Amino acid sequence: MKTLIAIASLGILAFATAGDARAQTGDYPNAPVRIVVDSAPGSANDSTSRVIGDRLSRIWNQSVVTLNQPGAGGGISARVASQSPNDGYTLYMPSTSAFLAIPGGPGVAPNMPIELPRDFAPISYILEQPLYIGASHKSGINTIADVIAMAKQKPNEVTYAATGRGRLTHLTMELLQVRTGIKLQLVPYAGGPAQAMNDVMSGRVPLVLDGYAGLAPAIKGNLIKGLASTAIKRPPGFENLATVAETVPDFFVGAWTVLLAPKGTPEPIIRKVHADMRIVLDDPEIRTKLAANGGFVRHMTPEELTAFVQNEQKIWRPIMEQVAKEAAK
Repeated sequence: MKTLIAIASLGILAFATAGDARAQTGDYPNAPVRIVVDSAPGSANDSTSRVIGDRLSRIWNQSVVTLNQPGAGGGISARVASQSPNDGYTLYMPSTSAFLAIPGGPGVAPNMPIELPRDFAPISYILEQPLYIGASHKSGINTIADVIAMAKQKPNEVTYAATGRGRLTHLTMELLQVRTGIKLQLVPYAGGPAQAMNDVMSGRVPLVLDGYAGLAPAIKGNLIKGLASTAIKRPPGFENLATVAETVPDFFVGAWTVLLAPKGTPEPIIRKVHADMRIVLDDPEIRTKLAANGGFVRHMTPEELTAFVQNEQKIWRPIMEQVAKEAAK
């Protein structure tokens, strides 16, 4: 009899668990979903999140809102996302920098870098995009060659604005210094590119580096000069803008944007969000909007995304360690 009761209890438990899973996924989402990003409004990731969120909201018939959590090199947003309920109603769109921080490095949050699948559940690769370098009209800088020449004449005196210490924008300029033998001075702006733009336009800071979405209005409005992109070849739509590689051979840095969920989010929810993201990313309207911000869509399964991130970390780690050694001298 005890055995029968135990079996019956197990059956009830299994039914309840299955019922819970259906409740979690069968009508998911039945409430607003938020996407946590690690940058300020107006940044590249913020722009991408809002484009993606708007399309998902139409598919799901639920609001999808962007929650901006900048600061600590991505550490604040990672904490907010990781401590959120793993029920699918909080998603996470970190920047590349969150994966490429040097563990224990100066200014690096203790929960950085993110590692997959240790810290979050992978959902979807979204896009990749080169970064863009702009200059103040008052700087006398018109090309990357000008930057190099000026920095060689005035080591550590030429400043550049970037969104935070230890992020990809900072690492990109550090890599440029390593490759060219120059010394620049970082001026970090945790509030995003909009906060830095006044200083760049006024000439107080001659250079700025960010994603195209962060610099597009100023470049298109001729408030600053577009110097170059970090793409290996001039991207479609940006044929008139030089690449850093045209001056520094083989120089390439691409930011990539991915979508994650808190660890332990049910697999059926992960699969549903991934499938719906494929619909979003195959939408010509969405591709056009992302391309307008310099982003180029690329599909990956959650498993491929994990392998991609792990490989990128292997490629960048020696470079970051070299940058750290140079900074410690």
